[in-house]
Amino acid sequence: MDFQLLLWIFISAMLVNNFTLSYFLGLCPFFGVSGKLVTAFRLGLANIFVLTVTSICAWALYSYVLPYAPYLKVISLIVVVASTVQFVEMAIRKLSPPLFQALGIFLPLITTNCAILGLALFQITREYNLLQGLVYAWGAGAGLTLALVLMAGLREETELSDVPAVVKGTAMNLIIAGILSLAFMGFAGLFSAG
Repeated sequence: MDFQLLLWIFISAMLVNNFTLSYFLGLCPFFGVSGKLVTAFRLGLANIFVLTVTSICAWALYSYVLPYAPYLKVISLIVVVASTVQFVEMAIRKLSPPLFQALGIFLPLITTNCAILGLALFQITREYNLLQGLVYAWGAGAGLTLALVLMAGLREETELSDVPAVVKGTAMNLIIAGILSLAFMGFAGLFSAG
């Protein structure tokens, strides 16, 4: 396997084609859980785990099931995502009740997170093998975590700053998200598609 190709897949998924800031997938947890840095980082780790398991399952489905039943593509991927998130939710509830409380409704919402389903569909469309799919999932997860942590850090900073009342709250969050998205557009020319 070409290490350069794997590096390109990782960097592309993390920075150039960041799911949240370039494709606008996963905005619900991006806006909802990014209020505190620690919570945002932990949700990012949970997303990385779900993306990894989803990547493995998507590869297995694409390799062994979908060639014989292509009409099952979307429904089978939704079942995989929902099952994985239920497993993560049960594990976090058991291992870290404070984190479970902090994440609240946004943990089950990973199930409806477009980024998770998007990863599986993009991976299948691009015909990645297992290793390429895993690297893609880790890059996408790192990018999602990076977006969550950047947003959380900036939101915490604005809470401590003297911000005009007209832009406090949602307006400020949308401004921050727009600026972050514009900043990530600067990575578009980082790698050539070759």
